[in-house]
Amino acid sequence: MAMTNVIASIDAEYRRYKSLAEGAIRQLTEAQLCEPGPKGGNAVATLVWHIAGNLKSRFTDFLTSDGEKPWRDRESEFSRRTVTRSELMEKWEDGWGALLGALQGLTEEHLSHAITIRGVRLTVPEALHRSLAHTSYHVGQIVYLAKSLRGDAWTFLSIPPGQSDQYNKNPTGEKASQHAAAVDRLVDK
Repeated sequence: MAMTNVIASIDAEYRRYKSLAEGAIRQLTEAQLCEPGPKGGNAVATLVWHIAGNLKSRFTDFLTSDGEKPWRDRESEFSRRTVTRSELMEKWEDGWGALLGALQGLTEEHLSHAITIRGVRLTVPEALHRSLAHTSYHVGQIVYLAKSLRGDAWTFLSIPPGQSDQYNKNPTGEKASQHAAAVDRLVDK
């Protein structure tokens, strides 16, 4: 498999998780976006601020500067905030824009390079996998929190309970791009 296929696969997985988070966010009211999780846990807005801050820091000048930028204030990402849906999505897209722009510019040759995050040297594939795992972890939190806030009104973003056999007869979301497109169709934009 050509390494450019690996880059495309990582890009597709990021886009799958972006769609999952957006599918969850679209199901919430503006007030629910800022509602703390159980026992004072993070709100969706907090998680969005953290994911966006992390992506912007890691992928701005991805190949040439440390991934933990001096202008990032990680601690403030976890502050409680009241924001509009528009502000939330603007922040979200800012972080994702840095990531997707960096991925678009990667070539097979870049995969042999090393980068640093907080002064620790990582290969480009290590950094990409680390970031993808971190992002998917927090997207899972967003989906869980949104599902708990919506209750019975939740629209499932993957195979709904009790429908595995039916899905297995015609699996359509196994590739990341297919799943992302399906999520976008499930929840009105």
